[in-house]
Amino acid sequence: MVLALFDFDGVVVDSETQYAIFWGQIGEEYFGNPDFAMQIKGQTLDHILGNNFPPEDVPSIVQRLNDFELTMHYDYIPGFLPFFEDLKAHDVKTAVVTSSNQQKMDAAYRYQPALRTMFDRILTAEMFTRSKPDPDCYLLGMDLFGATKEETYVFEDSLNGLRAAQASGAHVVGLSTTFPASEVAPFANVLIPDFCEFSYEKMLQVK
Repeated sequence: MVLALFDFDGVVVDSETQYAIFWGQIGEEYFGNPDFAMQIKGQTLDHILGNNFPPEDVPSIVQRLNDFELTMHYDYIPGFLPFFEDLKAHDVKTAVVTSSNQQKMDAAYRYQPALRTMFDRILTAEMFTRSKPDPDCYLLGMDLFGATKEETYVFEDSLNGLRAAQASGAHVVGLSTTFPASEVAPFANVLIPDFCEFSYEKMLQVK
């Protein structure tokens, strides 16, 4: 078996720049912290809210986020679709492993309906208890498919996600779509800017 596990934002779709705007505004409003958006990337919404905001402020932030997500675009990262088709042609099992919740994914499905069925599984934040950088989500992905870490390739862009992937023991492909390549490289077995020059055969060479 070969298993490919994909983070969603910044890996499958080009949405991280949009989230940076939203959480950047929230960070400025609440903490005067322009780096807040980068610091929380890869964490579940429950983790972000529970660890940073008083309970009385949570409902309004959630409502603002829900409204924002309805306006977002979910365009594929360059080269993703050809690479994904290459994987399917070689019978690779695929799953999204995202810190996003089901409501957010429903917004993405409205923009890209094919997302709902193109992967073998879609794992959302409701399915695991510990947020990235804990490897819980990727270990769950391996367990659901009965795959070993040697058979698994994880695609990540955020530093928290890369740490989770690395801790899972899987082969890690880092994308420099969100963070500078120099920050991604230490946590990845291979670094790519997007999927345009990547392939199934190149993936198998990642060690």
